[in-house]
Amino acid sequence: MIDIADYAAGYVPESKEAYETARYCLMDTLGCALLALRYPECTKLLGPIVPGALLADGARVPGTEWELDPVHAAFNIGCMIRWLDFNDTWLAAEWGHPSDNLGGILALADYLSRSGRRITVREVLMAMIKAHEIQGILALANSFNRAGLDHVLLVRVATAAVAAAMLGGTKEQILSAISNGWTDGGSLRLYRHAPNTGSRKSWAAGDATSRGVRLALMALTGEAGYPSALSAKGWGFYDVLFRGKSFSLPRPFGSYVMENVLFKISFPAEFHAQTAVECAFKLRDRVRGRLDQIEKVIITTQESAIRIIDKSGPLYNPADRDHCLQYMVAVGLIFGELTADHYQESVAQDPRIDGLRAKMAVVEEPQYTRDYLDPEKRSIANALQLFFKDGSCTEKVAVEYPLGHRRRRVEAIPLLIKKFEANLASRLAPARRKQIVDLCLDSESLQSTPVDEFMGLFVVGSRSPPE
Repeated sequence: MIDIADYAAGYVPESKEAYETARYCLMDTLGCALLALRYPECTKLLGPIVPGALLADGARVPGTEWELDPVHAAFNIGCMIRWLDFNDTWLAAEWGHPSDNLGGILALADYLSRSGRRITVREVLMAMIKAHEIQGILALANSFNRAGLDHVLLVRVATAAVAAAMLGGTKEQILSAISNGWTDGGSLRLYRHAPNTGSRKSWAAGDATSRGVRLALMALTGEAGYPSALSAKGWGFYDVLFRGKSFSLPRPFGSYVMENVLFKISFPAEFHAQTAVECAFKLRDRVRGRLDQIEKVIITTQESAIRIIDKSGPLYNPADRDHCLQYMVAVGLIFGELTADHYQESVAQDPRIDGLRAKMAVVEEPQYTRDYLDPEKRSIANALQLFFKDGSCTEKVAVEYPLGHRRRRVEAIPLLIKKFEANLASRLAPARRKQIVDLCLDSESLQSTPVDEFMGLFVVGSRSPPE
């Protein structure tokens, strides 16, 4: 906890690559949030807790006209960011989505800016780099999922640390926020797995990042921390929730995670399936008009994918479907595309999908698993091969690194920008979209922009600024 507090309070990122990646991450994450507003199951959870409970100068919720207190604004933004499973990803011993922390960072930054403290977008990017790093480094060698805990607990801790630093907290106050974050314990992962897969997995990170802001605000009032929150014998996090093991930090905190973060460029899908869907797209022309002739589909993957998204049997809702490897591959083979709409009931009723799923076998390739955990590679490989009833088969198509991987960053960025533009178009008028895109593509101008002005560009409704 002391290492995290020292890092949150005193580290100043100097990596140009980290800031540039954070800029693209900011664009991508906000675009994902706006796109989520198309879905009533998301929007029903948003807005003030009590109807009409708005602030005159609160934190804005992008794509709306709501102004809320920073804690509930963080929930709103965080829920939107995560809803479609389309924002960035980090894969290691633990999985997660570091840009989930942006819900808390943006809400607090906008609130502080509108309260008289000048905060620029560069400071937001710096906070993002730090939150990514805290969450990601804790995830490198510590598997919370094997203890039945959900990765959003790392969002709560990372947001608490960074938010307390953004508020100007002392080291002791930052430690208070962090220790209270660990004292909260952890969410169960049951809502990510059959038979309980449900929409909580889409708002859990919003809840976590808002809790981080709340704990930071409490710490700034002088609320006590708990020095042995992790290590207390019998009562600490290690003994109660982590099977008596202490955390391992295989590398110091810096800017490694932001530099190596994974973007979801082409389609919203649990990241372990991204390369499998790319394989499906490559093979689609081979099965066009021949779906009924397929006898068997072999998906070769890594151990983590088998543990998380290898599913058979009924799938009950979109949250279930976007975490099913076989469903995503089937959609790729049938339609040649994969969007959030493909997880909805209207598409899921297509009998061809479950027909293909029934013919699929998922097997582990040990080398894929080793390369997945190799810090010099961090591949997320999948391979796909189709076998037909006449005895013929396709070649075995493999994709080792997904489009959003650092090794394919040059290829991905133009497509990320197109994704951002398309997502803006789901909510904003053309003139406003152009203003935002032009600003975001000018790194120097964006970084010097006050956060309250930047957030104002995303306001929709009666409080929207003139075009």
